[in-house]
Amino acid sequence: MRILVTAGPTREPIDPVRYITNRSSGRMGYALAGAAAHEGHHVILVSGPTSLDVPPGVDFIPVETAQEMYDTVRSLCDRTDIAILCAAVADYRPIAVADQKIKKTGDKLTLELEKTPDILGSMRSDFGYTGILVGFAAETQNIEQYAHDKLIRKQCDLIVANDVSRKDIGFDSSQNEVLLITADGAEPLPKDTKEHIAMEIISRASGIIPHQPAK
Repeated sequence: MRILVTAGPTREPIDPVRYITNRSSGRMGYALAGAAAHEGHHVILVSGPTSLDVPPGVDFIPVETAQEMYDTVRSLCDRTDIAILCAAVADYRPIAVADQKIKKTGDKLTLELEKTPDILGSMRSDFGYTGILVGFAAETQNIEQYAHDKLIRKQCDLIVANDVSRKDIGFDSSQNEVLLITADGAEPLPKDTKEHIAMEIISRASGIIPHQPAK
């Protein structure tokens, strides 16, 4: 199968030196790309900036901003059977980006932000994607409820949810513990390495019959 994976954070520039980003290391997305390639799938990895090595056998496309990731996914998704959108895309970006470094001239600096394009939410409605759609929900509370709501709103086949408030999993960790949310309910995957969890996610995703929206 042809599988598209997004990974890592995005960087939204403030000026030539500074940017807005988040704590995503990209490890889960890179593990997913590696697992899919290991299973013999053709994999395209679209990644924001990370310090990780690209898994063997994976086609790699680096991006930096949410807009760049949006445009890249839009151009590629109609050629894929499964899209796994694991990247931690910035929700907001500065409305204006300074051409020169902003000097420290006062005690406060106000930034006006605007929403970035919703990649996962655009897959069905704007891109017309009909393949298997897998999204991620990084939550700090009401994990299952929020993930199920996202499954419906974004018309996903599968949502992978995890609790990013925990220190032992998720961001900056080699391990994770997730809930797999589908229209049929929630299946917990116990704490394990991101590589092992990635193999389970690839197995579940490749067995889904496309496209069955949640109800």
